[in-house]
Amino acid sequence: MLVIGGATRLSRYVTDLDKSYAATARFGAVSDTLDAEGDISPLDAPMPDEEDLRAALERFTGDLLQTPPMTSAVKVGGERLYKAHRRGETVERESRPVKVHSFTLTHLDAASQTAAFEISCSSGTYVRTLVADLAASLGTGAYLTALRRSSVGHLSIEQAATLDELTEDTLYTRIIQTSEVVAHLPVLTVAEKVRRGVCSGRSLPVAGIEGPYRVMRGDDLLAIYRDVGNEARPEVVLCGG
Repeated sequence: MLVIGGATRLSRYVTDLDKSYAATARFGAVSDTLDAEGDISPLDAPMPDEEDLRAALERFTGDLLQTPPMTSAVKVGGERLYKAHRRGETVERESRPVKVHSFTLTHLDAASQTAAFEISCSSGTYVRTLVADLAASLGTGAYLTALRRSSVGHLSIEQAATLDELTEDTLYTRIIQTSEVVAHLPVLTVAEKVRRGVCSGRSLPVAGIEGPYRVMRGDDLLAIYRDVGNEARPEVVLCGG
């Protein structure tokens, strides 16, 4: 998803949503980046059979602790991990809780030692680490050879368009409206007389809604508000005062 114009202010409400992926991995080797772009080292280890692989997937589903890879953008001591990795350094990292909702084997090719998976997980989950840890639990190694994100929350790849499909005639028909971007948030519908106050960024009475919520007038998304103490305050205002 590409956000443009005023919609860029809504990206914070999307980036932390659950995500799903299609991933392909090569077993019997490891990579220092956990993907095909790193230095590959073959291992003298057999390809796990399908039964063992499927059983292991169950152990890597649910609430897990995961260590961010050295090639990630996570900051440790104020520096991105990938910068230390480029210097050939390894930094001690704290494991982080993640949740894997589903981890499914969709294809297995013993001859090429490759497997394909579909994964649904919480934001912040590193699929390359998940695959590497899965392989290590089976006495071998693996690294990602392909990774494709298929959804972010309620926004799926079926809604996407290729660059060839984005022409002058079709461009505006492929734009996802701001109200759809945050359709997962609770909604507060206001009367017309309240609209001007919302568009001017004024506080509202508390709505009794936990977390951010949409303030709508009919089909129009006016703003994102959040209850703070005894009033509701705007976080993002999308309409003019």
